[in-house]
Amino acid sequence: MEKTHTKGGEFIIKDTEAADIFIPEEFDEEQLMIKKTCEDFLQAEVNPNLDRIDKLEEGLMPSLLDKAGELGLLAVSIPEEYGGFGKNFNTSMLVADIVGAGHSFAVAISAHTGIGTLPILYYGNEAQKTKYIPKLASGEWKASYCLTEPNSGSDANSGRTKAVLNKEGTHYLITGQKMWITNGGFADIFIVFAKIEDDENLTAFIVEKGFGGITMNPEEHKMGIKGSSTRQVFFNDCPVPVENMLSDRQNGFKIAVNILNIGRIKLGAAAIGSSRAVIDKSINYANERVQFKLQISKFGAIRYKLAEMATRNFAIESACYRAGQNIDDAYDALVAEGMETGKAKLKSTEEFAVECAILKVWGSEMLDYVVDEGVQVYGGMGYSAEAPMDRAYRDSRINRIFEGTNEINRLLIVDMLLKRALKGELDLMTPAQEVASELMSIPEFGEEDDSLFAAEKKTLKNLKKAGLMIAGSAVQKLMMSLAKEQEILMNIADIIGAVYVAESTILRVEKLVTARGEAAVQGQLDMMRIYLQEAVDSVYLAGKEALNSFAEGDELNMMLVGLRRFTKVAPYNIKDARQRVAKQLIEANKYCY
Repeated sequence: MEKTHTKGGEFIIKDTEAADIFIPEEFDEEQLMIKKTCEDFLQAEVNPNLDRIDKLEEGLMPSLLDKAGELGLLAVSIPEEYGGFGKNFNTSMLVADIVGAGHSFAVAISAHTGIGTLPILYYGNEAQKTKYIPKLASGEWKASYCLTEPNSGSDANSGRTKAVLNKEGTHYLITGQKMWITNGGFADIFIVFAKIEDDENLTAFIVEKGFGGITMNPEEHKMGIKGSSTRQVFFNDCPVPVENMLSDRQNGFKIAVNILNIGRIKLGAAAIGSSRAVIDKSINYANERVQFKLQISKFGAIRYKLAEMATRNFAIESACYRAGQNIDDAYDALVAEGMETGKAKLKSTEEFAVECAILKVWGSEMLDYVVDEGVQVYGGMGYSAEAPMDRAYRDSRINRIFEGTNEINRLLIVDMLLKRALKGELDLMTPAQEVASELMSIPEFGEEDDSLFAAEKKTLKNLKKAGLMIAGSAVQKLMMSLAKEQEILMNIADIIGAVYVAESTILRVEKLVTARGEAAVQGQLDMMRIYLQEAVDSVYLAGKEALNSFAEGDELNMMLVGLRRFTKVAPYNIKDARQRVAKQLIEANKYCY
């Protein structure tokens, strides 16, 4: 059966079939071997050296990247002609996921393989790719990315770094200051963004450390990810050959934005790996710690925490690999149509930019929840620097700032959807109008479908209607001023994100039931229902807040009635479901899903 090609953002207006999504239980033997290699590497090389890594012991992180390079971990998604394995996007997601448990090492490897390497791979000409990619794939050269400046963080295009062509016309002389540069202390290659003359937009350059004119401040002292080399980098008339301009003049901002899409979804994947490690440790501790003559894993309050941690992780994992496969499918379709592979990679990720932003936000916030509860499970020991939760808690916090803050990403989710609607790429208005008409009509009470997943899918359909009702009404009511109403936009983003993750979880479990039978996936069914119940509550709260912010009078009352209708669910004993999930986790003494 031919797979239907999904459009990015389409999930809000269209149902998806379980058969059309990828679930992590479907990884093949080769992918599982790559996963095992990553796990073994962390176990052997990273975990025993976490304290040394955090002290920024000179030469340690580069040597770890060298070892990772020898195992091929830096080259998973690099094409074979440049010394890589040429694996698909979802395989690189799997690497990001497993390595995500590696604290500061995860930051170093993701910066090198992601924002450090991909701009050259996707935007470089043949000469640039031939020169740099094999050395980056092997780890011989380490990469870094220089975008942020003291006065341009979120507003990246306002950077002041200048590139001036020399009299001979052979080199650009780059001058400026970059900050928060990951891998800055040991990088051999810098992707540097600067403006030529009075250009409005940035231009990107490949800069080798050996070009000269590069100095650095000492390492930054940070709250977490202490082992990640983070420096200010100064360029003082750094001479860069003209042939090292990356892509076209003024195309730098576009490069930065497109590479960030990949960074965002990979961050979502890394959050899964980090979270899974914390859940494992929390379960182990709860099974070992005795209070009131009982293991604390016997207490309902602790079991609640373990079940919630596992549920949220399971949900994000479901959404991540669904989106990863969507990107792979879009890529295959574009290549089949004759598009060049580098362009197809970018285009396919850009197509799912909405999903990438959702996964960045929901993944990082899921991890923050998990590490916070991890500290709580450990109790007093959780606050001790001797115990593992200290590092996990501190290292997690950066993820809500990395790759665009969660606030900016929330705004982007809605902005990108509305822009696609305006361009005619997504028809949001027709379904929104249908929902508005439905509000005026008497609800239909047809025969209830009592088949497995019918109730959940009905609930999901209604949550989508709630999102469309509120977004459609906000657009009509506020028109051009909507862009300034950031709180309302974030409310709408909260609904859209909750819908996407909940739907991904339902589809995954439905596919699992088809493959394994209902009896074998009771824990997954419980987690799906827990997550959906909580998604309903979060949609109701975000929806009510948004409506109260822009609607009034009869219109407000009518839409609040509609919101209550769309967030109505049958009573469900969520407490018992959590306790059943916790029981499975405690018996397995690890995250077992």
